[in-house]
Formats: sequence, C-alpha cells, structure tokens
Amino acid sequence: MSAVLHPATDGHRLAERLGYLGLAPFVLGCLLVWLIDAPEPHGFVVFGLATYAALVISFLGGIHWGFAFLRGHEPGPALVWGVSASLLGWLGVLMPAYAGLALHGAVLIVCYLADRRLYPVYGAGSWLTLRFRLSGVAAFSCFLAAAGT
Repeated sequence: MSAVLHPATDGHRLAERLGYLGLAPFVLGCLLVWLIDAPEPHGFVVFGLATYAALVISFLGGIHWGFAFLRGHEPGPALVWGVSASLLGWLGVLMPAYAGLALHGAVLIVCYLADRRLYPVYGAGSWLTLRFRLSGVAAFSCFLAAAGT
C-alpha cells in the first residue's frame, strides 16, 4: 500500500479542491491591497496576506519533513530545506511589505522548483501539476500585492 495519494483517488480530488480554496486569501488579499486606500485597513490586509504566505511557505517546507520520515530517505537535506523555507517566510513578514511580499513570491517559486526536483524522488511526482498551478497563482498574487504597497 502506497502512502502517497495519486491523481485518480478521491483523496487527491479533495486535496485539489482544498488547494484551490487555499488560494482565496492570496487572490482576495491581493485584490484588497489594490482597492483599499485607507492606511489602517490597507496595513491590516497587507499583514494578513504576508502572514498567510508565510504559513503556506512553512507548510510547503514541512511537507519535506513528512516525506523524509515516511519514505525513510536521508532526512538531513529535507529537514534543512523545511526549516529554511519557514525562516524565509518569517523573514518576509518582518520586512517592509513591498519587499516581504516580493520575497514570499520568490520563495513560493523556489519551493515549487525544489518540489519539482524532490517530489519524484519521494514518489509524489503526480502532485506537481497541482503544485505548479497553486504556486503560480500564489506567487503572482504576492508580487502583484507587493507592487500595490
């Protein structure tokens, strides 16, 4: 029995739906950054988007911990990458919004590139199409929101 879900399973369809639902804070946050002019609500929206991006980046890094332990691979590189992603997400929250959101967008792309190389090793290559779509929209939202700050 494989521990990794494959595209034809119900679990994968649920993960796909939840993944797309998880884009809502990125898209809505980006839209609100451009629509809200008042300083206090604008800052709240920017902070909300930045913290959500950092959480997602931490989640993406943490997946490698799970794969390393589940699949019995040498955990060192996966553990280092997982912590590095989390630290970069946190750093983006601490930075001024225009720079932090740009950093988040870049880290989301780097996360996808790392996953593109490592998911096949973990036996999870079937997830890469979904990961590409989700990462692309999330990163674009962060870049566009950075331009609106």
